[in-house]
Amino acid sequence: MKSLGLTDWVRSTVLAVVAIGVGYAPELNAAPPVPGQGIKLTEVGDDFEDPEWSWTPNLPKSSKNIDSQIRQPLGRSNNNRFYESSLRGQPDVVKRVETPPGGIEGSTGALLLQTTRSGTPNSVSNQHQQDDLIVNCVSRLKGSMSVSRSPSIVVRVYVPPFDEFEQYASASFGFRGDARGRKPGGREVESYWPGFFIQYFPANAKRETPASAALLIRGRESGNDVKVRDITGPGWWTLGLSCSPDGMFHFFAREGVEDLRVEDRVASHYPYGFRCERFQSFFFNISNLDNGRNVSTGWIIDDPAMYLAR
Repeated sequence: MKSLGLTDWVRSTVLAVVAIGVGYAPELNAAPPVPGQGIKLTEVGDDFEDPEWSWTPNLPKSSKNIDSQIRQPLGRSNNNRFYESSLRGQPDVVKRVETPPGGIEGSTGALLLQTTRSGTPNSVSNQHQQDDLIVNCVSRLKGSMSVSRSPSIVVRVYVPPFDEFEQYASASFGFRGDARGRKPGGREVESYWPGFFIQYFPANAKRETPASAALLIRGRESGNDVKVRDITGPGWWTLGLSCSPDGMFHFFAREGVEDLRVEDRVASHYPYGFRCERFQSFFFNISNLDNGRNVSTGWIIDDPAMYLAR
């Protein structure tokens, strides 16, 4: 399967919000697995409570998606729970910070992700580019998870005030799974990456429209991104993604930091038409306009985790 380029990705997210509107959650024969319920895999994820948490960038970062260069060694956290993407490189800022107000009760630490040079090191592309932070799952779990165990992932993400966003219409944050599956009747097992994006629209004085943001999912069976929620201001959101044994993905979102519930499901799909067979890992996208000047929105995450319902 050919993956979308960044220009196509940005165009698809904008068109999805404008043309599709709010997504849907089809009726299911059985209740979908709720992300965050079941057995928590403590080998992966993090709560960022360790004051000694640190990140070693090992610059220059990789940019294989642009110039075919993987620059070893990759950036990595000191607890070996996160590492740089060899495909797109790491965010310029990966830093433990104080948990913003309204976070998980008792939380004192969270993780700030932000970038400026999201393209090739020492140059600018003047295009929308992205960096990735990957949760180290496969090596720490000694393999991937079968969908028969209904794997799920959860994260809390802090949405900053709109005036602190990069003032550029784009999807600047992503929370996505790394899945392997096949289409009905297909012989080949392929990788694909369902998940969430947060899309921002700056204020437009001519149209007299205020700044706004929206939560999107990727995506429908066609691969299109779908708007599922409006984001009206700053604060925490809980996002979750689960996969049932039939290979279908279920998307959950809830404003605030409370645990997800069945009623928080916003959509269920077979993204790109694939039926998932193995769930490998999950990761975060941080993107911006790679012009050497624009600083991305600063995204703060807390308690990323993986669970098995069975």
